[in-house]
Amino acid sequence: MHVQNIRHRNLCSVGLAKKFLQGLQRRDFVAGCAFIDGNWIATAQKDVVVDPATGEEIAEVSRCSAADINLAITAAEHSFPAWRGLLPVERGAILRCWAKLMRQHSEELAILVTSEQGKPLEEARYEIAYGAGFLDWFAAEGERAYGETIPSHKVGSLLQVRMQPIGVAAAITPWNFPVAMITRKAGAALAAGCPVIVKPAPETPLSALAVARLAEEAGIPRGVIQVLVGDPIELSAPLLRDSRVRALSFTGSTQVGRLLLERSAETVKKVSLELGGHAPLIVFDDVDLQKTVAGAMAAKFATSGQDCLAANRIYVQRGVYSAFLDAFAASMARLKVGHGLEPSTSIGPMTKLSVANKCRVQIEDAIAKGARQISEKENLSLGQNFVVPTLLADVTDDMLIAREETFGPVAAVLPFDSEDEVLARANASEMGLAAYIYTENLRRAIRLSERIEYGMVGINTASFTGPPIPFGGWKQSGLGREGSRHGIQEYMELKYVCFGDLAT
Repeated sequence: MHVQNIRHRNLCSVGLAKKFLQGLQRRDFVAGCAFIDGNWIATAQKDVVVDPATGEEIAEVSRCSAADINLAITAAEHSFPAWRGLLPVERGAILRCWAKLMRQHSEELAILVTSEQGKPLEEARYEIAYGAGFLDWFAAEGERAYGETIPSHKVGSLLQVRMQPIGVAAAITPWNFPVAMITRKAGAALAAGCPVIVKPAPETPLSALAVARLAEEAGIPRGVIQVLVGDPIELSAPLLRDSRVRALSFTGSTQVGRLLLERSAETVKKVSLELGGHAPLIVFDDVDLQKTVAGAMAAKFATSGQDCLAANRIYVQRGVYSAFLDAFAASMARLKVGHGLEPSTSIGPMTKLSVANKCRVQIEDAIAKGARQISEKENLSLGQNFVVPTLLADVTDDMLIAREETFGPVAAVLPFDSEDEVLARANASEMGLAAYIYTENLRRAIRLSERIEYGMVGINTASFTGPPIPFGGWKQSGLGREGSRHGIQEYMELKYVCFGDLAT
């Protein structure tokens, strides 16, 4: 059974998640059954879902096996011809209905997300709206999956390129955005005409199964979308080795992504990977300090810092270094740590104890090497999954927090002098997902946006994601793109057709 080990409970919040879940009108959202070939399956073995804020067991879900995955692959293969045979507008209508149902049940879905993931309820509400937006986007994008007509180099010939669905797709989704990462992947696959098998993270299965129920109600045929929960290694193995699975999409750590890519090579799958981030946020001394601090707060502390886009290294030019630290520390002091279902909470628990412990190791390493901690000290009375928002000043490049992703509410601030210096330091990472640049100098902004080695760059903003943009990274932050017109292409193949001898 999957149980998180939390030694100290947040006693004032014990029972809070259970109370909210018991109040759901849709009791089937916590039934915990797997969804295979249009059937809701209760297995003998169960996984336990816990509230990460308290360690309290809040639900059980059916634990699937490799045999169940094989059944799902067969069901997906059987469903493929009919699903791809629908007109794009017909598939789009179903996706739009699914999005509408998600919005109608947004509060209940948000409660599920917060209860099992821990993020503040307001952020969970945003995730549901964000996730539904991908279904609407890809519903329309499926109708625009245009091919090409090529001017012929052969007399009497007509040359065409068609976009066609690749086949059965698998989506392995993470625990930090348990709804949005499903709709971003499944929306693209379904719009392309592909059936999809979803394996959500074991920490956050309830919300995944709930959105699958809404997909069923929206009219998605049996076998076209399936959701199975269980041991990640056991369930991933059949998806990787089965040649009937033609596409694999994964969001998670770079370490796991490398393994999936290696094992997918045996059947030459089309693989899209959204992996680790180690985002630099660069602040020049010509900025509006108040706006910049607000942006840095948003870039660092969204999802309690458990976000691959989170600003991991905040480089501040020496001219505003002290002023930035003072203003940033004052803003951090207003953050409230607590249970995500409490209305005033801005920082919830870490979803996994290992994530909280990694934060602690990075803090201890930085302080031992000379960093200054300008924030409240750790408070274990909240529970071991909680990390108090921590500001580390005078961080240097040799510290762990400057070299590896944090994934928590720990802000590392590093001083710099020149543009060339900070660019070299920001680029000195195997990661290349997102970067933030704050400057009022337009020429500098354009120059740095061109030279910085990251797949997504925000200039004077911490908010740049959404369905229309190509989400993805450079270097070891991933392969392929999600969202935008590029996202649907991850689930389609190009087919070139030459019609010859048309002149006679």
